[in-house]
Amino acid sequence: MTASFRDYYEVLGVSKLATADEIKRAFRKLARKHHPDLAKDKKTAEEKFKEINEAYEVLSNPENRKKYDSYGANWSQVASQQNTRATGNQSGGFSGMGEEFHFGGTGYSDFFEQFFGTRQGGMNVRGFEESLQQGRDVEADILVTLQEVLHGATRTISLRKGPSEKIQTYTVKIPQGVHEGQRIRLAGQGSSTRASGVPGDLYLRVKLQQHPDFSFEGSSIFYDLEMPAWQAVLGGELMIPTPDGRAKLKIPAGTENGKKFRIPHRGLPDTSGRRGDFFAITNITIPKTLSKEEKILWEKLRDLENA
Repeated sequence: MTASFRDYYEVLGVSKLATADEIKRAFRKLARKHHPDLAKDKKTAEEKFKEINEAYEVLSNPENRKKYDSYGANWSQVASQQNTRATGNQSGGFSGMGEEFHFGGTGYSDFFEQFFGTRQGGMNVRGFEESLQQGRDVEADILVTLQEVLHGATRTISLRKGPSEKIQTYTVKIPQGVHEGQRIRLAGQGSSTRASGVPGDLYLRVKLQQHPDFSFEGSSIFYDLEMPAWQAVLGGELMIPTPDGRAKLKIPAGTENGKKFRIPHRGLPDTSGRRGDFFAITNITIPKTLSKEEKILWEKLRDLENA
């Protein structure tokens, strides 16, 4: 069953000609507005937040955006043509062996699953003979939140194979400290062969949910600290968000753009639970418009510099 097309540009409220910076700004604005931690109706906000994340994940990735723009609303026809030629490692909600996989609980829509999510593994490395005895492995994405990385979680995943109406459910453990690209294995839930019916394995590949305030690299968390020019010059104290609540940051006078402030042990955990570091990186903002009084003050500063 083909999923309905999703207009990711409409979801983020940007045009198809939007730049990467415009897409990023639109995502942050919407993600902060609909973040489940801030909304009264958490269930509705959570679904909207997932939709915004999905759109940003596609449009912020140049390769995915190019593919999405090329196929457009005719994506299902193109995927069907690819399916008939597939011999492995193809994208979309198909297996290359005529067996489709439909997921629930991964954090993605059916459209994303079929267009970007499910990948067919290659032929068994021990050769054609053994590939007839065991089905191919299948890989799909699972969206993991920051809180799930910090504390671990269990997730109920539903799976329907091919034309069958039978839906199987699995309790999947998401370990604390799971990282981008890590795979969670469900043994024997991959594609089956016609010869023996012995299935391969299903792997859920971890994708970290985009966050409106933070970015991630390894065990480090980065926060873009926007700061007015006067504060960079004069210094002072700021309260900034971290995954563990707000933290006080002392800003020295004369702080330069791009300065990194490190808060130890507030990053992502590894598998042992040991936390990485949190970094606030200054982005000094220059006013685009000035009132009459502000212009006079800036001119006075200029005159003092040139005196």
